[in-house]
Amino acid sequence: MKTPILDFVKAYRKKNAVRLHMPGHKGKMHLGAEPMDITEIAGADELYHASGIIRESEQNATALFGTAQTLYSTEGSSLCIRAMLLLIQRLAASRGEKPRILAARNAHKSFLSALALLDIEVEWLFSKGDSLLSCELNLEELEQKLSEQKFTALYVTSPDYLGNRADIAHLSALCRKHSTLLAVDNAHGAYLKFLQPSLHPIDLGADICCDSAHKTLPTLTGGAYLHIAKNADPLLAKEAKSALALFASTSPSYLTLASLDLTNRLLATTLPKKLSVVAARADKLGQALKDKGFLLIGDEPIKLTLATKSYGYRGDELARILEKHGIVCEFCDPDFVVLMLSSDTTAKDVKRLKKTLTALPKRPPICEAPPAAPRSVAALSPREAMLTASEQTPLDKAVGKILASPSVGCPPAIPILISGEIISAEAVKCFAYYGMESCLTVKEQKESSL
Repeated sequence: MKTPILDFVKAYRKKNAVRLHMPGHKGKMHLGAEPMDITEIAGADELYHASGIIRESEQNATALFGTAQTLYSTEGSSLCIRAMLLLIQRLAASRGEKPRILAARNAHKSFLSALALLDIEVEWLFSKGDSLLSCELNLEELEQKLSEQKFTALYVTSPDYLGNRADIAHLSALCRKHSTLLAVDNAHGAYLKFLQPSLHPIDLGADICCDSAHKTLPTLTGGAYLHIAKNADPLLAKEAKSALALFASTSPSYLTLASLDLTNRLLATTLPKKLSVVAARADKLGQALKDKGFLLIGDEPIKLTLATKSYGYRGDELARILEKHGIVCEFCDPDFVVLMLSSDTTAKDVKRLKKTLTALPKRPPICEAPPAAPRSVAALSPREAMLTASEQTPLDKAVGKILASPSVGCPPAIPILISGEIISAEAVKCFAYYGMESCLTVKEQKESSL
């Protein structure tokens, strides 16, 4: 498979031209990558008005993923999520409807910012369990909601941060039955297309989804895809570029574009086999850890999530132990450690991880359970809350106030409470459990003395 972007960048580097264009480093090496870091010069095409090498590369990606259209983002899935919501809004407008989204509660914070920017109405679906990071949907409740009310789209995150995959095929059938679009945040699952059989949301019936190539494929940070299914409403593919462009930088990274371009060639040749091998290694390691007494959750093929308290360790404690042995996890909190493998995770890496974990003595289980995910009443819309004046409030003074911003870091970037919701005592307990000491609240307006 050709790599038109990478070939152009390499050829330009060899010219050793006097660069009287951006970027300011002029191709001189400081970090080392500068000679291949260019901008939209003649022949380099333009990402959101592609007609040359970028268009050819995106067409290659479209063929690989088997979609109606696959487009690039150099700003991660966050950009793609905002574009998805804009497309949902435009689809509703084309039908003469007000956009309404039914969304699983464990959505990424970029979903929340998009709601605020676009002022879209959302109804939240809570998990059958108490998890904050996962959202196991009650399918009977979901079908009832879709039967009783009109929603433009159902929005789910799959896989979630802990490696749980939703039943996309079932959700897709429900959505088709009720003329509802299915949108999936598949940021952690770009590689799922290249397993046998494919577990990718588009192949399982989703209409639109985003993948972060950089999370699980050998792509530089920021590389992501926006996918439109072949059987999706034609409006989505027609307006996808303009939806991305509305929120995107006009200076996309050509290093990231070249990396996405090269990833196409790898996906067309060696990568599927390497993914199959690492999935088998992950499965074997997971079984060895279970035999040792560890509790693993999730069903994502190349991610291992340890529920550490059953083995007598807090998640953050176990992460520190791993780091002392030169192993850095993707994410930890008091309850979990998330370990992400990829096609570049070697047998030696897996052996080292296994040796470190299985050498740990099992302790009495820690019985402390995480607080239940709070269910609070909304006093304002996310837009009203996020765009109004706010102030930092200590947790001990936050009960009864309205949350302005989720104030959640990345990872996992999943809000504990949604902007505009009233902060309850239960929410404060949850904030404190995850290490927060204060939160951003809507600033109370003083009454005029006039």
